[in-house]
Amino acid sequence: MNQLQKLRTPLILKWVSFDFVFNHSKSSKSILWASGSFHIAEKVRFYATKKSAKSKLEEECHLPRAVRKEAQAALLEYLHSTRSLQFMDAEHMSKNSPFFLSKLLERVDSETDIRHSLTRFLRYHPINEFEPFFESIGLRPSQYLAFLPRDLMFLNDDQRLLDSYHVLCNYGISRNKIGRIFAEAQEVFRYDPGELDSKLRSFHGVGLDQSAVVKLVSASPHLLIGNVHTEFFEVVEKLKGAGVEYSWIEEQLNGNSFNWNQLFELMCFFNRLGFTDEQLGKLICQIPGLLFDCSGRTTFSLIGFLLKFGFQKPELLDVFLHFPQIPVTKFVFNMRQCYQFLIEIEMSVLEIGSIVHAHPILLGSCVLKKATSLLTILNTGKKRLCSVIKENPEFLRNLVRGAKVERLPIAEEELRSKMMKTKFLLDLGFAENSSEMEKALKVFRGKGVELQERFDCLVNAGLDTKHVASVLKIYPQILNQRKEVLEAKIDFLVNKLGYPLSALVSFPSYLNYTIPRITLRLSMYNWLRDEGIVDSKLALSTIIASSEKLFMKAYVNPHPKGLQVWQDLKKEIYPD
Repeated sequence: MNQLQKLRTPLILKWVSFDFVFNHSKSSKSILWASGSFHIAEKVRFYATKKSAKSKLEEECHLPRAVRKEAQAALLEYLHSTRSLQFMDAEHMSKNSPFFLSKLLERVDSETDIRHSLTRFLRYHPINEFEPFFESIGLRPSQYLAFLPRDLMFLNDDQRLLDSYHVLCNYGISRNKIGRIFAEAQEVFRYDPGELDSKLRSFHGVGLDQSAVVKLVSASPHLLIGNVHTEFFEVVEKLKGAGVEYSWIEEQLNGNSFNWNQLFELMCFFNRLGFTDEQLGKLICQIPGLLFDCSGRTTFSLIGFLLKFGFQKPELLDVFLHFPQIPVTKFVFNMRQCYQFLIEIEMSVLEIGSIVHAHPILLGSCVLKKATSLLTILNTGKKRLCSVIKENPEFLRNLVRGAKVERLPIAEEELRSKMMKTKFLLDLGFAENSSEMEKALKVFRGKGVELQERFDCLVNAGLDTKHVASVLKIYPQILNQRKEVLEAKIDFLVNKLGYPLSALVSFPSYLNYTIPRITLRLSMYNWLRDEGIVDSKLALSTIIASSEKLFMKAYVNPHPKGLQVWQDLKKEIYPD
């Protein structure tokens, strides 16, 4: 597969294509790509200007100025006079290859005349001229090592390389930027001189002047390979057709590299959505990132995200027609963060889909605070917050970073429930606004009616009303259990364990423990009692309320078989 075929490979989304969703496409360019990876050649480090490159390299090589000048003069004389390289080439190589010079100086006597010593050395020790050449065009030794030819030492033996190099120089491309072109598009240096010159000048046909072409090919060397430049022409012509000025296009090209095939795919996609050329040109000029951010990959990822929520052609068109004046990267990030926020507050999938469908611009414009922080600041639960957002999605604008977030007002239902709980506690004898009442209100879960029902359950079991009321001041959490659970625990105490109901008077917190825990502790106690290890009159509170560590240490471990019996009982009572 040649380079052109690789770039023309359709952009495929694994789970959906534009043709499939909208049943509309006849061109290979209609397939939507919105996820996955796009290969970008690793950038080689280049230097912005000859001056900055020289100073930085010289600093790294630690060559004294006088020594450097003498060494440069000797290398220039060797390359031009002895090896017959053009003077401009030899001069550039000698002045822009400090790493090579530093290595060369290590092989001569640095205490005598540097120029004379180096000239004498070069007379009898020919150098690999490709090393200073590659360094002078912007490549470090670690970068050009793989490019050194195995069977050549002299630049004049690779005439095509030099011819292409001269074409690029003569066109106006800075010599120290040619290294990037070599690293990313070596094929360029195998062209005939006329072919490369023709490719460079073909860009003038779409209205770009020479300075713009220099910036373009310096940033996107692959445009000089094969017929890839035709894809660039397609993009430029399409932008021109959309009314975009050349000057604006040149601004976007400044120092940037793009996947032109992908850019063209995106513009065609917008046309199939229903954008007119005029609308498309206006949109791209207002928000260049939609097209140029990651060569449109960010926009494709946004489209893919929306398609997952069932967006159809008219809905996608509406999103981009009303796209806010913010970078597309930020818009996508905000939308995904909002989606994650709704997940964290446990909103149902269908409700999230409904909000995304109805308010995509809102979600893409809001930078929300963290869900945990907001729940604390709002002094509310996830269920209540979900209800507020579903009722008014615009409420999300109040939750953005930097905004002052105020507590939610108490809901009517919540207020009514609190009033019923307060009345219930007052009837039990709690003092109004007392610390005991505040503690109980914070601990109680459930409506006032449910609390009364659970209280009545304890009284109906045979406990004295006043005693239950006094117990609740100490253990209010007892009433957080459903009526059926309380009844089951009382029945288990009296009918299964054989304890009298009065045991709850001395040990009311029994009701806070689960039946499996109670069963395990009492089963182990009964076994130890039968073995004569423990007191036969041990209090129920001592058996159940002590921590497992303390219970093991005090009662289980002293018996040789205690640990094994404990583990067997655990497996039987907690089979999972």
